[in-house]
Amino acid sequence: MEPSLIFKITSNLALAGWILLLTFPKWKHTKSITTVLLSTILFGGTYTILLAGSFGQTQGNFSSLEGVQLLFQNPAALTAGWIHYLAFDLFIGTWESADAEKLGISRWLILPCQIGTFLFGPMGLLAYMILRAVLRKDLAIRNPFV
Repeated sequence: MEPSLIFKITSNLALAGWILLLTFPKWKHTKSITTVLLSTILFGGTYTILLAGSFGQTQGNFSSLEGVQLLFQNPAALTAGWIHYLAFDLFIGTWESADAEKLGISRWLILPCQIGTFLFGPMGLLAYMILRAVLRKDLAIRNPFV
């Protein structure tokens, strides 16, 4: 399958996952669909296949910006990089939802953070962690697993 088609399919699946997460965060299957099915199995599997298939067919490395630029000249590696973003952003968005529910933070307050995570990844996570710390009135930003 061509990388451009894989890009379109995975992008649309990620969008569907985000729509599900943002509109039905408490549905009993939402977290399983966004984390297990999409982020782990479909995106993780596709990522692995793309990387394995492009192994040895590309130059570059992760030790410099120029090396990464060379890696991403290969369409399969570039598509794998995009899928990496899709998988992790959706996983983090799902964690934000579950964490906020556990802590009793209104979903309406985290919605802008999740949209930020969907669009800008780490910036949305930063916004959520700040919101979390402010609402908990402690240094929860130090340990997001409590």
